[in-house]
Amino acid sequence: MGKVVVNTNVTLDGVMQAPAGPDEDPRGGFEHGGWATPYFDRVMAEQAGQGIAQGGAFLFGRRTYEHFASVWPNQPDDDVFAKVLNGRMKYVASRTLAEPLVWRNSTLLKGDAAEAVAGLKLQQDKDLVILGSGELIRSLMPHGLIDEFRLLIHPLVLGSGRRLFTDDGTFSTLRLVDTITTTTGVVIATYAPGEPPTPRPA
Repeated sequence: MGKVVVNTNVTLDGVMQAPAGPDEDPRGGFEHGGWATPYFDRVMAEQAGQGIAQGGAFLFGRRTYEHFASVWPNQPDDDVFAKVLNGRMKYVASRTLAEPLVWRNSTLLKGDAAEAVAGLKLQQDKDLVILGSGELIRSLMPHGLIDEFRLLIHPLVLGSGRRLFTDDGTFSTLRLVDTITTTTGVVIATYAPGEPPTPRPA
């Protein structure tokens, strides 16, 4: 059975909106699009390369899928990330999209997203990797379907923007599995589901 692995950029105040560019997601008048780009370095590139090499298919929410589908099919064939993203299977959770989907090797999840992802996990031998897709992540958390969070935590406070974990989200405890610090101060922290810490004796 495969695992569902979240791989996403966040700021210190939890914002995940539009890390790659100013036009990526301007909802709510967001003015900080592209905040993650200046922090990209060789360490992050190496870790990203290892992550996508180990994973299998991708899971996307509609908004992230449409953004990626407008970018990656147009990249050079020798780009390692484009090769993986274009070549591997992509499953999309959306109530508004209809098949056929524009990006090759893409298929729309049928019915309830949580039920569909639970079924996919049983069918997969490798990880199902979620890139971005905050709404999809939050919809899967109440069902215990996220097996790993790989958060690229940037040394940056934006003060506004859509956050990965919202005020009305699901209570979860996590266990730190690994950390790597990049040359630009980004902490790549990997978490797995965990139990609440045992209280110390008074």
